[in-house]
Amino acid sequence: MQRRKFLKNASAASAAFTIVPSFVLGKNHVAPSDTLYVAAFGVGGRGRGVIEGLAGTQKVKFVAFCDVDDRRAQSTYEAFPEVKRFKDFRKVYEAHLNDIDAIMVATPDHTHAVISLPFMRAKKHAYVEKPLTHNIKEARLMTQVASENGIVTQMGNQGASSDGSRKAKEWVQAGLIGKVHTVDCWTNRPVWPQGVPIPTGKQRVPKGLDWDLWLGPASMRPYNEAYLPFKWRGWWDFGTGALGDMGCHIMETPFSVLDLGYPKEAEASCTTVWVDDFVEANYPASCPPSSKIHLKFEHEEHGDIALNWFDGGIMPDLPDELKDEETIGDRGGGSVIYGSKGIIVCDTYSRNARLLPSNLMGIFNEPRPTLKRIEEGMNGHIKNWVDACLGNSKASSDFARSGPLTESVLMGNLAVKAYQYKVMEEIRPGRKGFVYPGRRKLHWDGANMKITNYDKANEWVSREYRSGWDLG
Repeated sequence: MQRRKFLKNASAASAAFTIVPSFVLGKNHVAPSDTLYVAAFGVGGRGRGVIEGLAGTQKVKFVAFCDVDDRRAQSTYEAFPEVKRFKDFRKVYEAHLNDIDAIMVATPDHTHAVISLPFMRAKKHAYVEKPLTHNIKEARLMTQVASENGIVTQMGNQGASSDGSRKAKEWVQAGLIGKVHTVDCWTNRPVWPQGVPIPTGKQRVPKGLDWDLWLGPASMRPYNEAYLPFKWRGWWDFGTGALGDMGCHIMETPFSVLDLGYPKEAEASCTTVWVDDFVEANYPASCPPSSKIHLKFEHEEHGDIALNWFDGGIMPDLPDELKDEETIGDRGGGSVIYGSKGIIVCDTYSRNARLLPSNLMGIFNEPRPTLKRIEEGMNGHIKNWVDACLGNSKASSDFARSGPLTESVLMGNLAVKAYQYKVMEEIRPGRKGFVYPGRRKLHWDGANMKITNYDKANEWVSREYRSGWDLG
């Protein structure tokens, strides 16, 4: 089925039906039993881990698995041989819409929204891996559709279910560190190539991979192993770079602790790649090898809060309160929240919240817990969503929370793209060189999803969709 016809039929179906056998419709509809019927999309790699977590709840029955790459999906298919298999998500919609309560999407970033939205509009609960979407417009739309349809949603940033961010929030609310003014976040990513040229030459598409379906909304190009299986994260057409990969994990801490909204400003600086002496590369399709990003938020209680992001080996300044034998964060990254009276440090995934100086941990009076705790770790995060779908809990990272978080992460990428953008011009008589019109502080109107002082950057708020792959 052509996607345009599929979207038209899907829209008509979601508007027309009045009852679905596997669940009761309504603002907070739940399955009538203790079993959640799920279709999973992207079942290899990260998706396999989510599927194992879902199966571990013993409350999920898989109706369909969908993956465009049989090689990546093979181990999952072998582990669950009774589940029906598909390559095209539209075929799952056609065959099993009325048999499922929910979907799980763990495909590459650029296909999250196009796969999820038809099912969400048909009132199916959704678990979608981080980052929620590939661009800001998609994140806003996913958040709106989830709200309009009253479905239970969860983004796959498991730190949102951790004790760490809850402890840190209770400490901030109790005034232990005073008014927060600065947050530093960092990651060890990328751990894949970035700052590289578009691959040339045509390679044979591996057996079992549907390259056209893998590309989805991205423009057609020859298959190349430089994109798969994991390197797609470093290409703007498919991934969202180091910030997109880990920002929803690490920035979750300050977002949860401080209830941040949309940033009002963003600026970036990135590594310059050189291909010869005094010859600068121009690789706009690839994310930069490293970046430093500054976001600024308005906060009613704390005033302006500066959030700084570092990746590609760049690290924030070490706090003066840190002892010589101590470290901030862990191998993967972390966050430091600076207040007028003290400092909170967390590891990746909001783990191991602690105060600086570290001797305070043995002497301070910890506030009484006020926030409900959830079973920690990836499986706890998944179980939290399943229980919420069954009406027994509240999702800890629903799209009302994770949508704005994703938008802020992707706002950082707007600043990165603006920094990367270059134009060849005559810089003096007889000599041409690059100029960089986007290297400025971007002012963001979050309510209207618009950069107000550099119109070129508004092109990156959304994307161009290949014919037949629009959002409906």
